[in-house]
Amino acid sequence: MPSFRGFDMNEGADKNSEFNALVVLGATAVGKTTYAVKAALRHNGEIISADSRQVYRGLDIGTGKDLNEYGSVPYHLIDICPPEKEYNLFDFQKDAYTAFTAIRSKGRLPVFAGGTGLYLDSVIRKYELVPVPENAALREELSRKPMEELQTLLLALKPDIHNKTDLEQRDRLIRAVEIAEYKRLHPEAAEAAVANRPDIRPYIKGLRFPRTVLKERIKKRLLERIDAGMIEETKRLHDEGLSWERLESFGLEYKFTALYLQNKIGTKERYIEELYRAICAFAKRQETWFRRMEKNGVRIDFIECERGLPDSEFRLPFP
Repeated sequence: MPSFRGFDMNEGADKNSEFNALVVLGATAVGKTTYAVKAALRHNGEIISADSRQVYRGLDIGTGKDLNEYGSVPYHLIDICPPEKEYNLFDFQKDAYTAFTAIRSKGRLPVFAGGTGLYLDSVIRKYELVPVPENAALREELSRKPMEELQTLLLALKPDIHNKTDLEQRDRLIRAVEIAEYKRLHPEAAEAAVANRPDIRPYIKGLRFPRTVLKERIKKRLLERIDAGMIEETKRLHDEGLSWERLESFGLEYKFTALYLQNKIGTKERYIEELYRAICAFAKRQETWFRRMEKNGVRIDFIECERGLPDSEFRLPFP
């Protein structure tokens, strides 16, 4: 356990403290919400969700919002966006900064909790994200270029690219080039973004289980969500107007459930097994992302859980 200088809820003293926020991260099904809620209750905190799907209203069971777990703990960035609208990394960072500032102004502890590594990394490593207007002329020019040329162009403009999916989808690739070109021509925009961002100094707690135990937890939670009505929820969202394609973009649970409802998978047993395997693979990618964060200099204090999380693991550098 590393040593800490501690945290003072007095704003003046806080400026000399090492940490002024808590981050709880880990792969899917490790119990991040449970840990974050307990930590918030013990340390006068409010939770800022770092989940790229829980922002959407109506996507409840498939995203595992588990709002009943929060009890009296206030939470932010859940149910803030209609599912028809695209919510992106820039939106998250902006909203997370706003929530952090509001929580600190009340003398409370901001607790970031979630498994979307890109979202967390954008706050922890302070990505320089700026508002960029659409450039119709540039988009027209880029639309005529093949994918390979667009990828080469983006990597030349932004060799330290954070989000590799920007290289894989044409629309995102064009937008990424548009943003990178704007920042190249307007360096003052990035300077303004840096000047206006809050001073976030997080203590980062990671939860990790042995692979076999994590797979058991994933399977158990998946079956619980299906029993709770995840299939019916997906059908209702489609009946209310969301296309199958849009539903498939909301992550594995909605993707595989949408395919099952379209009779593209087969039996319910096959649907469950394929979704289970996909979630296990996703959890492995999440763990890889967090290891990459550590290689980039992010200090994560991991709890190596066996079956559950003992109370003794709530050793945090906060009063």
